Amino acid sequence: MYQIEEPKYFYYFIAVAILFLAYVINWLWKRKKQKEFSGSALLNRLSPEKSVFKPALKMVFMVLGFSFLILALVNPKMGTQLKTVKRQGVDIVFALDVSKSMLAEDIAPNRLEKSKQIISKIIDKLGSDRIGIIIYAGNAYPLLPITTDHGAAKMFLQNANPDMVSTQGTAINDALELSKTFFDDDTQTNRFLFIISDGEDHEENSSEIAKEILDIGIHTFTIGVGTNKGGPIPIKNNEKFVGYKKDNKDEVVITKLNVETLKDIAKNGEGKYIYGNKTSKTIEYVEELLLKADKKEFESKQYSDYKDQFQWFLGIGLLFLILDVFLLNKKTGWVQKMNLFNER
Repeated sequence: MYQIEEPKYFYYFIAVAILFLAYVINWLWKRKKQKEFSGSALLNRLSPEKSVFKPALKMVFMVLGFSFLILALVNPKMGTQLKTVKRQGVDIVFALDVSKSMLAEDIAPNRLEKSKQIISKIIDKLGSDRIGIIIYAGNAYPLLPITTDHGAAKMFLQNANPDMVSTQGTAINDALELSKTFFDDDTQTNRFLFIISDGEDHEENSSEIAKEILDIGIHTFTIGVGTNKGGPIPIKNNEKFVGYKKDNKDEVVITKLNVETLKDIAKNGEGKYIYGNKTSKTIEYVEELLLKADKKEFESKQYSDYKDQFQWFLGIGLLFLILDVFLLNKKTGWVQKMNLFNER
């Protein structure tokens, strides 16, 4: 079994072939000119030490040297090597509030985009930890099952928006319930649920559910995004601003950060409430939290891999080139005595 790592370097053999062809053409041209100048007997008398065979041998060594160097660049991989990869980490699920109130712009650029920034920067700080994403408004939906693919998580995260959830509201209860199914490894001792929300229009009994999922090892942390002063909810049509959301009295709705709800959920989930408006401090806290957490080896795989063989071709190629340098065009005394190549 073998594998070619860089097949593109095979094209270099064209240059070697051109070099060899140029040598043959030059040799034929020289022979023709020598015959026009004089006979072979006179040439042997004029240059008695000149070898007929060695120039060809030097060319062969040069061609072989360059050929083996090209093969070293191609890097054929042969045989197999058994490798073991171990991964350690914790399981983290982000529950992102995508309700309409998260479009309020009391936090720039708005609460939802701020929340995405926080999650994305946390993901950048993770090592081998596994992550999953839930989105919720009036209902909760899985956006990304738990995975080690952090790149995919960030890609899915960027697409999260209120239009993905048909019913509006803030169904934190549904998000808490759904988190139970995300942590698929029963032996994982460290499970973290981060709820990112403004906490508004919450349902009752959220704290009780946080206690329930704590029994299966899920610690709930909440990250509040928004201000106590609050702000209106913009309405857009094709990305164009058309007004603000109003209530049945035709008054502009002002949405505010509900800190108490988020604190209560975090307390009952044996987590902590984190003020998310200051992104850097939020990231630092979460990073420190995860660094202190015990890491579990949740993945250990063995797989076969091909071993590099370029070093052999490199060595042989350099040997041929060294022989080419030290091999002279003149006849070798002891070989001349043996007359192996009929040089007399």
